[in-house]
Amino acid sequence: MTQQTTPASIGRLIRDARKQRGLTQNQLAEELSTSQSAIHRIESGGQNLSLETINKIAAALESPLIVAGKSGTLNLRIEGGTRLAGSIETRSSKNAAVALLCASLLNRGRTVLKGIAHIEEVNRLLEVLTSIGVETQWSADGKDLTLHRPESLSLDTLDVEAARRTRSIIMFMGPLSRFFTDFKLPYAGGCNLGVRTVEPHMHSLSHFGLSVHAGDGHYHVKVSSVSTQRRHIVLTERGDTVTENTLMAAAIAPGVTVIRNASPNYMVQDLCAFLMLLGVQIDGVGTTTLTVRGLDEAPDIDVSYEVSEDPIEAMSLITAAVVTTSELTITRAPIEFLEIELAILGEEMGLHYDLSEEYRSGNGLTRLVDITVHPSELRAPKDKIHPMPFPGLNIDNLPFFAVLAATADGQTMIHDWVYDNRAIHLLLLNQLGARVQLLDPHRLIISGPTGWRSRDMVSPPALRPAVCVLLAMLAGKGTSVLRDVYVINRGYEDLPTRLNALGAHVEPFYE
Repeated sequence: MTQQTTPASIGRLIRDARKQRGLTQNQLAEELSTSQSAIHRIESGGQNLSLETINKIAAALESPLIVAGKSGTLNLRIEGGTRLAGSIETRSSKNAAVALLCASLLNRGRTVLKGIAHIEEVNRLLEVLTSIGVETQWSADGKDLTLHRPESLSLDTLDVEAARRTRSIIMFMGPLSRFFTDFKLPYAGGCNLGVRTVEPHMHSLSHFGLSVHAGDGHYHVKVSSVSTQRRHIVLTERGDTVTENTLMAAAIAPGVTVIRNASPNYMVQDLCAFLMLLGVQIDGVGTTTLTVRGLDEAPDIDVSYEVSEDPIEAMSLITAAVVTTSELTITRAPIEFLEIELAILGEEMGLHYDLSEEYRSGNGLTRLVDITVHPSELRAPKDKIHPMPFPGLNIDNLPFFAVLAATADGQTMIHDWVYDNRAIHLLLLNQLGARVQLLDPHRLIISGPTGWRSRDMVSPPALRPAVCVLLAMLAGKGTSVLRDVYVINRGYEDLPTRLNALGAHVEPFYE
């Protein structure tokens, strides 16, 4: 093994190879005469492995990938120009999953998260949670995750490397403030999307006695006693994570907290539903004003919650159908969080699609439909396309409209006012044949239609732009290579295999 090889990188190799063989953790454990929890610990990077053990696992998986000398960098080789066909199910939400993992710290009992995605963002948070003492175990079929926090968390042993690779670590502030008066968290990481201030978090959490000093690569959090039984908080931005952090702090803060300018987005609604299972009373779910009646102490109960479906993944799959001129059915799509996107695509851009009758997600809350996309000749919309907080066009769905606009006839302006760098990442589409002009760090002019072509290129360091490049490669004739795609695995579970089931030709390989 090279010096760059780490238990975490070897664990990811083992996990990916296991999934390629279609095995659950329990089935691999049986082949190796060990336990499912041991396999989970290995795949999470929580165990150092000898070369002999690595070779034993490689033999069990019949995988040439887990061998000495591999750097562990995952790449994708795409044979483009093939139409997709069939049906694909929308997986559970990445953003809801990370919020629920953080919220599990509030419950002293057992928390079961059903249908949670096997993605890198989840893996990083699980590495952090297990490092501070939380017990985690996947079900035999790999679909459900059980978490049980100890009576006392050990923040001194927190996995700093894993924490720095996810911005979601900032959502530990709300829950931990209920159990500690002085603690540190590493600076948040995640996608490279420019400067994203944490000041709104600091402002809202100060109502619960938190003061935060940033220095030496950490947030140093001190919590003082607050006697008030009623808090009125106006969020300075309608952000998803700041709303979630505030909700988790309020959940076990005695008294009433009123949160105004709250995000009503899908992951916030999931979190509210979970907190109510813990006994927290929340009024106004799905609106911008939330009234939270907090608990006097942390609950100690067994709860089970089914994570809702991901509207961003559904939009990714709609885009895959459009860019490859395919007829494709996306099942279990959360329609409430896709209505604006579909209105723009259908009424303004000319996409033909059908919707099934609505039905409910496993959480009993989210409205789902099946969407069948038909091959269509798109036209550029007359107005610019820009995101807005829910119920507007989802901020995470905006990059897909760059690919869609490149497919359409005419010129489209994309205004990404939220992030500093994301629009710049979308210039990479030009290498695949698109005509994207950057007006400033937030605005793009895209001219179509595009004759997509193949290319060997490095993935941008941001999740949605990286997926946009992958989708464009599906349409380009010839062989493309997208290198270093870890960022895609942060938010998508086994995407190459699922696309291949529809007729794509996407081959993962390591260098």
